[in-house]
Amino acid sequence: MEEREFLYWLSHIPFLGAVKIKKLYDYMGSYKKIYNIERKELESCGLLKESEILFFEERKSCLDSVRRQLEQLEKKGIHFIAHFDSDYPKRLLSIYGYPMGLFVNGQLPGEEKPAAAIIGARNCTNYGRQMAQSLARELSAAGISIISGLAYGIDGAGHEGALEAGQDTYGVLGCGINVCYPKENYGLFSQMKKHGGIITEFMPDEAPKPQNFPMRNRIISGLSDAILVIEAREKSGSLITANLGLEQGKEIFALPGRVTDPLSAGCNRLISEGAGVLLSPETVLEYFKLQNGKILRVHEKNKNGLAKKEKMVYSCLDLQPKNLEEIVSCSGLSVSECMSVLLELELKGSIIQTSHQYYGKKQ
Repeated sequence: MEEREFLYWLSHIPFLGAVKIKKLYDYMGSYKKIYNIERKELESCGLLKESEILFFEERKSCLDSVRRQLEQLEKKGIHFIAHFDSDYPKRLLSIYGYPMGLFVNGQLPGEEKPAAAIIGARNCTNYGRQMAQSLARELSAAGISIISGLAYGIDGAGHEGALEAGQDTYGVLGCGINVCYPKENYGLFSQMKKHGGIITEFMPDEAPKPQNFPMRNRIISGLSDAILVIEAREKSGSLITANLGLEQGKEIFALPGRVTDPLSAGCNRLISEGAGVLLSPETVLEYFKLQNGKILRVHEKNKNGLAKKEKMVYSCLDLQPKNLEEIVSCSGLSVSECMSVLLELELKGSIIQTSHQYYGKKQ
């Protein structure tokens, strides 16, 4: 509990994002030690600027009020879950820059249950809304957790479909846990506290700032095994989420549309780049190997959980070892990139180096 309180205090410091907090944590070994760090040591570690160190020192006097805030949140049913807690989502721990703490009102998605993100345009067409709602309803009924961003349009339709199926659904916010954005989704916001959960890394009362949403998107993709893009313009937040998902090794599906329709431009581009064509719920159910509502096995690609370049290199390998030159030629990566990826795969236990610069899949 004490460590969680010190992390909550640290999270109030505006210039400390997830990556910098992790660096401080790795350097000091505990949040209590970060709080108690001497100024000279803070200067010597080189993680903060002089102006930031001054602010950091001033904020130490706020610890007692921060503790009271945390107590009040718990009384309201809002939980602050730290990365070291047993109920912190394991899926998030494998992504870059994962949140060091999450605010949750309700529940988190089940670890053993497959999850799909349904995302898309806020100003969607009626067709897009119907498709999102229908897909969410069918997939949720088949045992897949539906995750989205509780935004207007496709996000809201996805949540609605899951609730219509009588299943839980999870919304990741780009604002504080007690802020409903947009206000039009207040009904959903309230329902999902009881039938699923509301999740955010942002401090309570924080407004929905534009820069928060790309950060929010990495959590949506991180919590999901597959990402379904329903309608998206050529440049949109949905494509940011899809790209983050690719980097995290997630499977991407996109709903095809007319080439003249701006809301289908992003989806059609994803398909041209190799995303799965989303024709029906069965497309996704087949990916998850679902039959008669029972989950048989998560698709092998998802089980590997590899990032985009890792998947490229891994697909070039076989049980029969190949030398580095062959792998470079097959993957299209540079020698240095390829060697870096091979090292990552070897450390993950996905491949083995049988002899000097010869690599093969692990049986």
